[in-house]
Amino acid sequence: MSDTTATLRRKIDSAGDLQSVVRTMKTLAASSIGQYEASVRALADYSRTVELGLGACLRAPAPTAAVETEEARPHVGVRSAVVFGSDQGLVGQFNERVADHAVATLAALPGETHIWAVGERVQARLADAHMGLAGAFAVPTSVKAITPLVGQILVESESRHGLDEDSELYLLYNRPQSGSVYAPVSQRLLPLDAGWRRDLAARPWPTRSVPEMMGGRMKMLRALVHEYLFVSLFRACAESLASENASRLAAMQRADTNIDELLERLKTAFQRVRQSGIDEELFDVVAGFEALAGGEADQ
Repeated sequence: MSDTTATLRRKIDSAGDLQSVVRTMKTLAASSIGQYEASVRALADYSRTVELGLGACLRAPAPTAAVETEEARPHVGVRSAVVFGSDQGLVGQFNERVADHAVATLAALPGETHIWAVGERVQARLADAHMGLAGAFAVPTSVKAITPLVGQILVESESRHGLDEDSELYLLYNRPQSGSVYAPVSQRLLPLDAGWRRDLAARPWPTRSVPEMMGGRMKMLRALVHEYLFVSLFRACAESLASENASRLAAMQRADTNIDELLERLKTAFQRVRQSGIDEELFDVVAGFEALAGGEADQ
């Protein structure tokens, strides 16, 4: 009987320790979501500045004509894709959903796609689907680590495949929706969307001062396109990390609920076994007393 109660006590203590870890992970995930969402909001002003610069360049006759000529040519460049996942587990269906979305999206495109996976878990999923992996990167662990990662992706992509006017570049990642809900999305960064370029060119300049370009329009245009790629990659990474932590928060919430139910069952069983032991001891005492009392009466 004592062994049973001791075993239940150990199980209760272990479940309590596990619940403490789960609640700590919940707190960290909730805190991380706020940081990554704040970084996306902080990026909005810089993104708007880059778009204003692109609009000014695209309004100029020379670059616009060049872009229209590129649009008429068939695609002969390299297609690359960056898929954002996670390095760690306990994130529910986070990696499965983005990997399935990436496979379905890229399989529909003609030709070969060179994929850069961000995260070991999604890399394994893509490898199982026999997708062409060009390389892999570790998932950033903080907002400050996103910028070096984006720089590495751009450098690797430019050095191995090039990011010229004939290249295609896709982003595939999970984007937060509301609460802990997220959805996989895809975005084509290169070549620049024709409708988006027209919208930028038609956007009015916010002041009366006419913008001037230093070093030539085409050079400025390429520099701004590079910044546009940086902003888009940074935003995709931050939104993916926010979704990852939202998925982890939901998973930890389910785990916390399950542990609460387990603890309730274990405590109920412990009380039942303990009460059964007390009852047996009382019965033994009563039986012993009655035996002694019966013996005295016989004398």
